[in-house]
Amino acid sequence: MPTIQSLAVHERPREKMLAKGQRYLSNTELLQVVIGSGIKGADVTQIAEEILQLLEAYNGKPALEQLVKIRGVSTATATKLLASLELTGRLNFTGTFIETEDDVLALLADIRYKKQEHFVVITLDGANRLIEKRTISVGTLNASLVHPREVFADAITDRAAAIVVAHNHPGGSLEASGPDIITTKRLRAAGELLGIKLLDHFIVTAHGHVIIEL
Repeated sequence: MPTIQSLAVHERPREKMLAKGQRYLSNTELLQVVIGSGIKGADVTQIAEEILQLLEAYNGKPALEQLVKIRGVSTATATKLLASLELTGRLNFTGTFIETEDDVLALLADIRYKKQEHFVVITLDGANRLIEKRTISVGTLNASLVHPREVFADAITDRAAAIVVAHNHPGGSLEASGPDIITTKRLRAAGELLGIKLLDHFIVTAHGHVIIEL
Protein backbone atom coordinates (compact mmCIF):
# COMPACT_ATOMS: atom_id res chain seq x y z
CA MET A 1 0.00 0.00 0.00
CA PRO A 2 1.65 3.28 -1.06
CA THR A 3 1.99 6.03 1.52
CA ILE A 4 1.13 9.67 0.87
CA GLN A 5 4.82 10.56 1.06
CA SER A 6 5.65 8.05 -1.68
CA LEU A 7 3.23 9.62 -4.16
CA ALA A 8 4.18 12.35 -6.59
CA VAL A 9 2.94 15.69 -5.28
CA HIS A 10 0.27 16.04 -8.00
CA GLU A 11 -1.12 12.57 -7.10
CA ARG A 12 -1.57 13.34 -3.41
CA PRO A 13 -5.27 13.57 -2.49
CA ARG A 14 -5.36 17.20 -1.40
CA GLU A 15 -3.32 18.40 -4.36
CA LYS A 16 -5.35 16.28 -6.78
CA MET A 17 -8.56 17.70 -5.34
CA LEU A 18 -7.30 21.26 -5.76
CA ALA A 19 -6.20 20.57 -9.33
CA LYS A 20 -9.11 18.44 -10.59
CA GLY A 21 -11.95 18.69 -8.08
CA GLN A 22 -13.31 16.23 -5.52
CA ARG A 23 -15.19 14.16 -8.09
CA TYR A 24 -11.89 12.70 -9.35
CA LEU A 25 -10.90 11.31 -5.95
CA SER A 26 -11.55 7.74 -4.89
CA ASN A 27 -13.41 7.08 -1.63
CA THR A 28 -10.11 6.33 0.08
CA GLU A 29 -8.62 9.60 -1.14
CA LEU A 30 -11.65 11.58 0.05
CA LEU A 31 -11.24 10.01 3.47
CA GLN A 32 -7.55 10.92 3.45
CA VAL A 33 -8.49 14.57 2.91
CA VAL A 34 -10.97 14.42 5.81
CA ILE A 35 -8.49 12.69 8.13
CA GLY A 36 -5.63 15.03 7.26
CA SER A 37 -2.65 13.04 8.52
CA GLY A 38 -1.74 9.78 10.13
CA ILE A 39 0.32 8.94 13.18
CA LYS A 40 3.51 7.03 13.80
CA GLY A 41 2.86 3.44 12.81
CA ALA A 42 -0.38 4.24 10.99
CA ASP A 43 -0.14 6.12 7.70
CA VAL A 44 -3.18 8.13 6.63
CA THR A 45 -3.68 5.77 3.68
CA GLN A 46 -3.88 2.77 6.01
CA ILE A 47 -6.29 4.61 8.32
CA ALA A 48 -8.50 5.60 5.40
CA GLU A 49 -8.63 2.01 4.12
CA GLU A 50 -9.70 0.74 7.54
CA ILE A 51 -12.39 3.41 7.82
CA LEU A 52 -13.66 2.55 4.33
CA GLN A 53 -13.91 -1.13 5.26
CA LEU A 54 -15.92 -0.16 8.33
CA LEU A 55 -18.20 2.09 6.26
CA GLU A 56 -18.83 -0.70 3.76
CA ALA A 57 -19.49 -3.23 6.53
CA TYR A 58 -22.06 -0.99 8.25
CA ASN A 59 -23.68 0.55 5.18
CA GLY A 60 -22.08 3.95 5.77
CA LYS A 61 -23.35 4.18 9.36
CA PRO A 62 -20.61 3.13 11.78
CA ALA A 63 -20.77 4.01 15.47
CA LEU A 64 -18.39 6.46 17.09
CA GLU A 65 -17.08 3.66 19.29
CA GLN A 66 -16.19 1.59 16.22
CA LEU A 67 -14.34 4.42 14.52
CA VAL A 68 -12.15 5.33 17.50
CA LYS A 69 -11.00 1.71 17.77
CA ILE A 70 -9.08 2.25 14.53
CA ARG A 71 -5.48 3.21 15.32
CA GLY A 72 -4.98 6.84 14.35
CA VAL A 73 -8.64 7.89 14.59
CA SER A 74 -9.19 10.36 17.40
CA THR A 75 -12.57 11.32 18.83
CA ALA A 76 -12.29 14.64 16.97
CA THR A 77 -11.65 12.89 13.64
CA ALA A 78 -14.45 10.39 14.24
CA THR A 79 -17.01 13.09 15.09
CA LYS A 80 -15.98 15.14 12.05
CA LEU A 81 -16.43 12.10 9.81
CA LEU A 82 -19.80 11.18 11.33
CA ALA A 83 -21.01 14.75 10.91
CA SER A 84 -19.98 14.67 7.23
CA LEU A 85 -21.79 11.38 6.70
CA GLU A 86 -24.93 12.66 8.39
CA LEU A 87 -24.98 15.84 6.32
CA THR A 88 -24.48 13.86 3.11
CA GLY A 89 -27.31 11.54 4.07
CA ARG A 90 -29.67 14.42 4.81
CA LEU A 91 -28.94 16.29 1.61
CA ASN A 92 -28.52 13.23 -0.61
CA PHE A 93 -27.72 13.66 -4.31
CA THR A 94 -30.89 11.99 -5.56
CA GLY A 95 -32.60 14.43 -7.88
CA THR A 96 -29.33 15.68 -9.35
CA PHE A 97 -29.47 16.23 -13.10
CA ILE A 98 -27.19 13.90 -15.08
CA GLU A 99 -26.46 15.79 -18.27
CA THR A 100 -22.76 15.40 -19.07
CA GLU A 101 -19.98 12.81 -18.97
CA ASP A 102 -18.53 14.58 -15.94
CA ASP A 103 -21.84 14.18 -14.10
CA VAL A 104 -21.65 10.42 -14.62
CA LEU A 105 -17.94 10.22 -13.79
CA ALA A 106 -18.60 11.94 -10.48
CA LEU A 107 -20.77 8.96 -9.54
CA LEU A 108 -18.12 6.45 -10.63
CA ALA A 109 -15.13 7.73 -8.68
CA ASP A 110 -15.54 4.95 -6.12
CA ILE A 111 -15.01 2.10 -8.61
CA ARG A 112 -12.05 3.51 -10.56
CA TYR A 113 -9.51 1.97 -8.18
CA LYS A 114 -11.27 -1.28 -7.30
CA LYS A 115 -9.20 -4.44 -7.73
CA GLN A 116 -12.21 -6.38 -9.01
CA GLU A 117 -14.64 -5.40 -11.72
CA HIS A 118 -17.74 -3.67 -10.36
CA PHE A 119 -20.78 -3.27 -12.60
CA VAL A 120 -22.90 -0.23 -11.77
CA VAL A 121 -26.38 0.76 -12.91
CA ILE A 122 -27.53 4.39 -12.66
CA THR A 123 -31.28 4.93 -13.04
CA LEU A 124 -32.71 8.22 -14.32
CA ASP A 125 -36.18 9.71 -14.59
CA GLY A 126 -37.67 11.30 -17.72
CA ALA A 127 -35.88 14.59 -17.00
CA ASN A 128 -32.49 12.85 -16.60
CA ARG A 129 -32.55 13.30 -12.84
CA LEU A 130 -30.69 10.72 -10.79
CA ILE A 131 -32.94 8.21 -9.08
CA GLU A 132 -30.41 5.72 -7.76
CA LYS A 133 -26.96 4.25 -8.32
CA ARG A 134 -26.40 0.57 -7.56
CA THR A 135 -23.61 -1.97 -7.87
CA ILE A 136 -25.25 -5.13 -9.19
CA SER A 137 -22.24 -7.42 -9.60
CA VAL A 138 -18.64 -7.81 -8.56
CA GLY A 139 -16.32 -9.99 -10.60
CA THR A 140 -15.30 -10.53 -14.21
CA LEU A 141 -17.98 -9.20 -16.53
CA ASN A 142 -19.92 -12.04 -18.15
CA ALA A 143 -23.44 -12.90 -19.23
CA SER A 144 -24.36 -14.68 -16.00
CA LEU A 145 -23.30 -11.83 -13.73
CA VAL A 146 -24.73 -9.02 -15.86
CA HIS A 147 -27.97 -10.37 -17.26
CA PRO A 148 -30.62 -7.90 -18.50
CA ARG A 149 -33.05 -9.08 -15.81
CA GLU A 150 -30.54 -8.10 -13.09
CA VAL A 151 -29.82 -4.75 -14.72
CA PHE A 152 -33.42 -3.75 -15.36
CA ALA A 153 -35.13 -5.20 -12.27
CA ASP A 154 -34.45 -2.15 -10.10
CA ALA A 155 -34.93 0.22 -13.04
CA ILE A 156 -38.47 -1.11 -13.43
CA THR A 157 -39.09 -0.71 -9.69
CA ASP A 158 -37.70 2.83 -9.88
CA ARG A 159 -40.01 3.57 -12.84
CA ALA A 160 -36.89 4.79 -14.60
CA ALA A 161 -37.02 6.25 -18.08
CA ALA A 162 -33.36 5.53 -18.81
CA ILE A 163 -30.23 3.98 -17.39
CA VAL A 164 -26.49 4.45 -17.63
CA VAL A 165 -24.29 1.45 -16.91
CA ALA A 166 -20.60 1.34 -16.12
CA HIS A 167 -17.85 -0.95 -14.98
CA ASN A 168 -14.18 -0.63 -14.14
CA HIS A 169 -11.16 -2.33 -15.68
CA PRO A 170 -8.72 -3.02 -12.82
CA GLY A 171 -5.94 -3.76 -15.30
CA GLY A 172 -6.12 -0.23 -16.68
CA SER A 173 -7.14 -1.06 -20.26
CA LEU A 174 -9.62 1.31 -21.87
CA GLU A 175 -10.39 -1.09 -24.71
CA ALA A 176 -13.84 -2.70 -24.66
CA SER A 177 -13.59 -6.49 -24.59
CA GLY A 178 -15.79 -8.88 -26.53
CA PRO A 179 -18.02 -9.55 -23.48
CA ASP A 180 -18.24 -5.78 -22.87
CA ILE A 181 -19.61 -5.20 -26.36
CA ILE A 182 -21.96 -8.21 -26.26
CA THR A 183 -23.34 -7.12 -22.89
CA THR A 184 -23.91 -3.60 -24.17
CA LYS A 185 -25.83 -4.85 -27.20
CA ARG A 186 -27.99 -7.15 -25.07
CA LEU A 187 -28.81 -4.37 -22.63
CA ARG A 188 -29.66 -1.96 -25.43
CA ALA A 189 -32.03 -4.50 -27.00
CA ALA A 190 -33.65 -5.33 -23.66
CA GLY A 191 -34.08 -1.64 -22.88
CA GLU A 192 -35.84 -1.05 -26.18
CA LEU A 193 -38.33 -3.82 -25.36
CA LEU A 194 -38.93 -2.50 -21.85
CA GLY A 195 -39.11 1.16 -22.82
CA ILE A 196 -36.12 2.01 -20.62
CA LYS A 197 -33.37 3.47 -22.78
CA LEU A 198 -29.72 2.54 -22.26
CA LEU A 199 -27.98 5.90 -22.67
CA ASP A 200 -24.32 4.92 -22.26
CA HIS A 201 -22.00 2.18 -21.08
CA PHE A 202 -18.86 3.62 -19.43
CA ILE A 203 -15.59 1.82 -18.81
CA VAL A 204 -13.47 3.54 -16.17
CA THR A 205 -9.94 3.06 -14.89
CA ALA A 206 -7.72 4.89 -12.47
CA HIS A 207 -6.50 7.12 -15.29
CA GLY A 208 -9.35 7.56 -17.74
CA HIS A 209 -12.62 6.41 -19.23
CA VAL A 210 -14.25 5.41 -22.48
CA ILE A 211 -17.86 5.04 -23.61
CA ILE A 212 -18.74 1.94 -25.60
CA GLU A 213 -20.32 2.87 -28.89
CA LEU A 214 -23.99 1.85 -29.00
